[in-house]
Amino acid sequence: MADLPDLEPPGEETPVPARLPVLPLKETVVYPGSMAPLAIGQERSIRLVDDVAGNDRMVALVAVRDAETDEPGFDDLYEIGTVALVHKLLRVPDGTLRILVQGLRRIRLTERLEEEPYLSAGVEEVPDVLEESPNVTALTRNVQNLFGRIVELVPYLPEELQLAAANLDDPSALCHLVASTLRLRTEEKQRLLELADVEARLRETSAILSREVEVSELGSKIQSQVHSEMEKGQREYFLRQQLKAIQEELGEGDADQAEVAELRERLDSTPLSEEARKAATRELGRLERLPSAAAEYGVIRTYLDWILSLPWGQTTKDDLDLRRARRVLDEDHFDLDKVKERIVEYLAVSKLKNDLSGPILCFVGPPGVGKTSLGQSIARTIGRKFVRISVGGVRDEAEIRGHRRTYIGAMPGTVIRALRDAEALNPVFLIDEIDKLGTDYRGDPASAMLEVLDPEQHSTFRDHYLDLPFDLSKVLFVCTANQLETIPPALLDRMDVIHLSGYTEDEKYGIARRYLVPKQLEAHGLQAGKVSFSERALRLVIREYTREAGVRNLERQLAALCRKAARQFAEGKVKRVRIGETRVRSWLGARRFSGEVRKRTADPGVATGLAVTAVGGDVLFIEATAFPGRGRLTVTGQLGEVMQESASAAHSWVRSHAEQLGLDPLWFSERDVHVHVPAGAVPKDGPSAGVAMATAIVSLASARPVSEEVAMTGEITLTGQVLQIGGVREKVLAAQRAGVRRVILPRENEPELEELPAEIRGKLDFILADTVEQVLEAALDGVASVERRPRPAAAERQAAMPA
Repeated sequence: MADLPDLEPPGEETPVPARLPVLPLKETVVYPGSMAPLAIGQERSIRLVDDVAGNDRMVALVAVRDAETDEPGFDDLYEIGTVALVHKLLRVPDGTLRILVQGLRRIRLTERLEEEPYLSAGVEEVPDVLEESPNVTALTRNVQNLFGRIVELVPYLPEELQLAAANLDDPSALCHLVASTLRLRTEEKQRLLELADVEARLRETSAILSREVEVSELGSKIQSQVHSEMEKGQREYFLRQQLKAIQEELGEGDADQAEVAELRERLDSTPLSEEARKAATRELGRLERLPSAAAEYGVIRTYLDWILSLPWGQTTKDDLDLRRARRVLDEDHFDLDKVKERIVEYLAVSKLKNDLSGPILCFVGPPGVGKTSLGQSIARTIGRKFVRISVGGVRDEAEIRGHRRTYIGAMPGTVIRALRDAEALNPVFLIDEIDKLGTDYRGDPASAMLEVLDPEQHSTFRDHYLDLPFDLSKVLFVCTANQLETIPPALLDRMDVIHLSGYTEDEKYGIARRYLVPKQLEAHGLQAGKVSFSERALRLVIREYTREAGVRNLERQLAALCRKAARQFAEGKVKRVRIGETRVRSWLGARRFSGEVRKRTADPGVATGLAVTAVGGDVLFIEATAFPGRGRLTVTGQLGEVMQESASAAHSWVRSHAEQLGLDPLWFSERDVHVHVPAGAVPKDGPSAGVAMATAIVSLASARPVSEEVAMTGEITLTGQVLQIGGVREKVLAAQRAGVRRVILPRENEPELEELPAEIRGKLDFILADTVEQVLEAALDGVASVERRPRPAAAERQAAMPA
C-alpha cells in the first residue's frame, strides 16, 4: 500500500468543507478518531478516490441502509456520516483499490449536489453535546469495565484494547473505540454514530456491552461445560483402566464379577421355589457372559433383583385369639355389630382349620362408613402386615399383571409390588374401590383380578414380568366397594359380600363422641379438658348440617368448629370453651338441611319415594302434572329403561282402575300426563319407584295431596301388586334423616324390619302393603286400613335406645 503525500489533518478550529464527495459504505460505519481499511470496487467509487487523492484527500463516508443495493443513491444513504482523511492507497491487479482512512468528525448531509460521476453533497458538522456530570463519569467507568470484561472473554480482541480504553478520558472517543472494535450490526453502529448527546451515547453503549457480556459469558460457559465433559469422560476411562489393572494385580477380578458373585450369594440364601430357582440360575448364567455395557445387562440385573427381593417363604405368625379380636374391633369401630360378628366367625373357622385362606371378604357400603378402616382393624387383630392398593379408575390390565420384560421400563404389577413392600407372604391385602375398575383397549383389569382373587387359581398366580408362578394362597384379601352393580358377576361370585349400611343418628352421635371429637381436638392442638361438645350440639350438627350415610361430612363440620375454637384460644379470648347449640349455629351459620318433604309435597301430584345410591339411601320426589292432550305419557329426569317401564306400568294401572279409584274415566283420555323426577342431571334407574309414581298420578287426578309424613317404595305390576325391593335399611335411614314419620314397604320385605336398629323402629311407623290400593289409602288419606306395625311403647323404646 503506497503512502500518499503527508497532509496535516484539519484541526479543531479548521472548518469542515461545505462540499464533499460522498463515498457509500456497505455494512461499515467509520467513527471519528478511528482508522479503517476499505475495499473500493465500483467504478464511480474508484474515480471518487482518485479525485480525492489528488486534492485535499477528504471524503464523506456514509453507510448504506440496505447492503443489497448495487449503486446506492442519496435515498439509500443514512443522513449522518463521518468526514475522513485518506492516508494510504493501494491498487490491486484486478482493478480495485484498497485505502486506509481516518475518521475526523461527524457530519450531516444537508444538500444533494451531484450524482454523476459520483455522489457529491453539501455537509455540515454535527458536534458532540457534552455536559460534565456525575452521571457521565459513572457511565464512562461502567463502559470501561464492561469493555474490559468483553476483551477478557472474546479471543479476537487484543488485550491492549483494554488498556487503551482505560486510558481514554474523552467519553465520546471511548464510545467510538468500543463501537469500532465490536462486531455489531450496521443499524446499531449507525445509531451510536447519530447520537450527538454523549450521555445518551454512553447509555446505549453500556446497554450493548451488557448484552454482549451476557452472550459471551454464556458461550464461554457452554464451551467450558463441553470441555469439562470431554475431560471427565477421558478421566473416567483412564481411571477405569487403572482400576481394572489394580484388580487384576490383586486377583480380585472386575466389578462386574463382584456384582455377579453378590447375586449368586443372595440366590443361594433365598428360599425360592424350584421353578423360580431354575429361572434365576439360568438368567444369572446369561448375566455372567454379558459385558456390562450391553443393553440387556441392566434388564437381566433388574429382573434378578426383583426375584430376590420378593418374600419367598417369609410369613408372620397369626394371633387368632377371638376375645382379643372382638376387643380390637370394638376399640376401632362403634356399632357395626353384625359386621364384627361376621369377622369373628371368619377368624373362628380359620382357627379351627389352622388356615386363614378362604372366601374373599368384600365390604360394600356408602362412603364414610368405615370399610377401609375395617381392613386395617383385621390386620391389627390377627397381627399381620397391612398393604392397600386402590384400583379405582385402573384401566390397564398390566397394572394388575405387570408388563412383559420386552418393553422398556417394564415392571411387575401392583400385586407383586405390594407383596415386596409387605415383606411377607401372608399380609392383609386391601383392594380398595374394586367396583370402579375400568375397561378399554388396554385390556380388562377386572378379568385379570379373577386370577388374583380365585382361591383355586391364586396359588399359582403368574405375573407377566416375573413369568413365574407365585403363591398368593396365604394372603388375606379384603375388598371394598360402594355398589355391587358395577362389579363383574364372575368376580363377585368369588367374594363373600358383607353390607355396611349408613348410620342412624344415635350411631353417628356415638362415633362422633368416641372417635371424631378426640381426633379433631388432637389434630387442631386443643386439649380435651379445655374444649368440650354438648350432646345437643353434636346432635344439632348431625341433624341440620349433615345428611349422609357415613360420617365424613360430619367430621368436616366438627373440624370447622375446632378451628373456630382454636382461634379463640390463639387470640387469648378464652381459657375454656364449651360448644353448645348457640355456638354451633353462630360458627357454622344457617342450617344446611331442613324439612324439604313438607314443602315439596304440599301440592297434589307429588309423592315421596325412596332410593339407594352409591353414597347411601336418599329420598326421591316424583312429580306429575297434566295438560290437554290425548292420554299420552311423558317421563323425564334422566331415567333408565327399567324406571321408565315402571312409570308406564303405573300410568296404565291407574287408567285401567280409574272408576274403582273414584276418578273420571275421561280425565286421562283428554289429558297428557308428564311424570318428572327432579335432579335431572343424576342418572336414575330401578323398579322400586313404581308405587310412588302411581301415587303421584292418582294424587294429581284426584287433586288430593300426598301426606307429608309418608315415604314409599315398592315395585308395581300391571295387576296392582306391590313386589319386594332391596336396600330396605338404606331407604329407611334416608327417610328418617329426611324427617318422614311413616314408611310404606312391600309386605314381602317384612323380615328385614327385624334387622333395623331399635332407634329406627321406635321413631317410624311401617305400613306393609300387598296392593297399590293399600298404598294409596295410606298415602292419600293418611290412615291405612291394612295391617300396621305400631311403634314400640315408650318404655320399650327407652330400653332399646343405646346408652
